[in-house]
Amino acid sequence: MAEASRILQTMLIPTFSQNPSLYTTTIHSHRCFAPSTAKRSSLFDRIRCSVSTASSGTTESTVQNGVAWGCDADSLENAAALQEWLSESGLPPQKMAIERVEVGERGLIALKNIRKGEKLLFVPPSLFITADSEWSCREVSEVLKQYNVPDWPLLATYLISEAGLMNSSRWSNYISALPRQPYSLLYWTRSELDRYLEASQIRQRAIERINDVTGTYNDLQDRIFSKYPDLFPAEVFNMESFRWSFGILFSRLVRLPSMDGRVALVPWADMLNHSCEVETFLDYDKSSQGVVFTTDRAYQPGEQVFISYGKKSNGELLLSYGFVPPEGTNPSDSVELPLSLEKSDKCYKEKSVALKKHGLSASHCFPLQITGWPLELMAYAYLAVSPPSMQNQFDEMASAASNKSTSKKDLRYPEIEEDALQFILDACEASISKYSKFLQASGSMDLDVTNPKLLNRKLFLKQLAVDLCTSERRMLFRAQYILRRRLRDIRSGELRGLKLFDGFMKLFN
Repeated sequence: MAEASRILQTMLIPTFSQNPSLYTTTIHSHRCFAPSTAKRSSLFDRIRCSVSTASSGTTESTVQNGVAWGCDADSLENAAALQEWLSESGLPPQKMAIERVEVGERGLIALKNIRKGEKLLFVPPSLFITADSEWSCREVSEVLKQYNVPDWPLLATYLISEAGLMNSSRWSNYISALPRQPYSLLYWTRSELDRYLEASQIRQRAIERINDVTGTYNDLQDRIFSKYPDLFPAEVFNMESFRWSFGILFSRLVRLPSMDGRVALVPWADMLNHSCEVETFLDYDKSSQGVVFTTDRAYQPGEQVFISYGKKSNGELLLSYGFVPPEGTNPSDSVELPLSLEKSDKCYKEKSVALKKHGLSASHCFPLQITGWPLELMAYAYLAVSPPSMQNQFDEMASAASNKSTSKKDLRYPEIEEDALQFILDACEASISKYSKFLQASGSMDLDVTNPKLLNRKLFLKQLAVDLCTSERRMLFRAQYILRRRLRDIRSGELRGLKLFDGFMKLFN
């Protein structure tokens, strides 16, 4: 797997205006080959994408059919052609080569000794795919620009358009080397998400992402594709191809800080795999005018070279990239703890209003790490357990619970601290119960599956879910231990105080 992305955008496509004339759009002048509409259709006649019957709402665990281009995730079939094309297109000589690897299936392996602090790659901008890249079919580009399609859907459509042209596209060697089915939760069916990730909050995020992608495709289909069927034939521009293109974007698109945060697909650079043990990331180097990274460790010939995809939890890595690091190896790992106001609370309405004012709802998730939890979580817990007599403090608590607050306040309310800690502990133990239930049942899951291909898929997905749930439960167990200890200390302190008070009172009896 070769997915390299430091910061990923999760918002997809806003609603377009029905009338493209409402937008002032500049159509870029292209000097590349622009086939006629008839030529475009004849090129697409070569492709027959099979659309999966598994939608975001399906309850059947079907195997996705995939698209007609790309290769298997571990294939080196097109690697040599990709490297040759990149070299001919301006990529300088490299100290790395694509090989099969133990971590990631495919990756970049050191061919020579690589020093710590050495800059590598130097991929020139001419090899980037961005929202400004030239289209092989200019008519498609002009239509999308008229509708002011945002960058992410534009890039997704660009990939499909170029992939559908096969060898007629400049990017054919790159697209042929991309995985036919990216490792991503986009490719999990709804029943698989419900079955394997029921305990984890990442399930809901996966459902939201799938719905976003589906909604994006449906919006494009209704507003643009259906009006220009010759330019956007359904055999190519369909839900399955958009699932593929968004899977590629979520797992490979990189944001380049030194180019004002511009997002791009960077061929060759995106063959680098992630390691939790390194912190180096991709960026544009103005002096060499190329995308580089600076190694933060040395590599011997034959060793796999790594970058960091960013400070992401195991759940986030599974969501976008389809893998879970070994338990305890990710210092950025966290688990989402769901908290909710009690609807029976006498001040439920007032507390909900205070939370809404600061961008929160009556139910909210907060991250727990092995090292502790954020101040916002404690502020939310204070609000949840505060009595009507503290109504004047509701807004202060809600403000502190919001990460949108400009100042981080470590609020202290000693009179309700025990109740707040108990509130968090109850939520932790409820989550632990869900994780334990899944992990205990996982061993007997899918024993009735007889189809070998489907069984292999289920075993693979189940193992990913077991790895994720094990790491997330570990952090919950740690939080449970800390909370129980703090509550014990509070309660033992109260007991000592009562004993001292009783002894003091006896002096006067």
